[in-house]
Amino acid sequence: MSVNLDECKKKMDSALEVLKREFSGLRTGRASPNLLDAIKVDAYGSEMPISQVGSISVPEPLLITVTVWDNGLTKATEKAIRESPLGLNPMSEGNVIRVRLPSMTEERRKELVKTAGKYAEGAKISVRNVRRDFMDAAKKADLPEDEEKKLSEKIQKITDEHVKIVDDLAAAKEKEILQV
Repeated sequence: MSVNLDECKKKMDSALEVLKREFSGLRTGRASPNLLDAIKVDAYGSEMPISQVGSISVPEPLLITVTVWDNGLTKATEKAIRESPLGLNPMSEGNVIRVRLPSMTEERRKELVKTAGKYAEGAKISVRNVRRDFMDAAKKADLPEDEEKKLSEKIQKITDEHVKIVDDLAAAKEKEILQV
């Protein structure tokens, strides 16, 4: 059995991608089209992502508009936004739904920083789990002791790089959330 360092890096990179996706759903002081990504609309008898029923744009820093392609789905889309856990209050004008974002309170910002920290910790745990799996594989690979040690050091180096990236992403997101 051989240990593929590229595979190790790829698995750790996927943990970073998950973190970036989670961070994109966290609201900052500005509107972002990604904010609505998790919302599913009841359309044509099934749940569809909001991005598949209309185009999302951000014309102003605290305003998101959703232009629904099928007028019959406007009410369902508005309802999905209203009932989402984001606490938004959409208003529709024809096939355009306007979502004005309220200013965030200091308390809400601190809550979001905590949530971002939890997401970052989850990503670090994922990276460490990949490290553990590859360290175990290195031990089982029947390599000479010095090669096993070199391999373990390389795996640890890749892990350290990924943990630093997680820390950097978390710090940037925290700064973005706290920016008034």
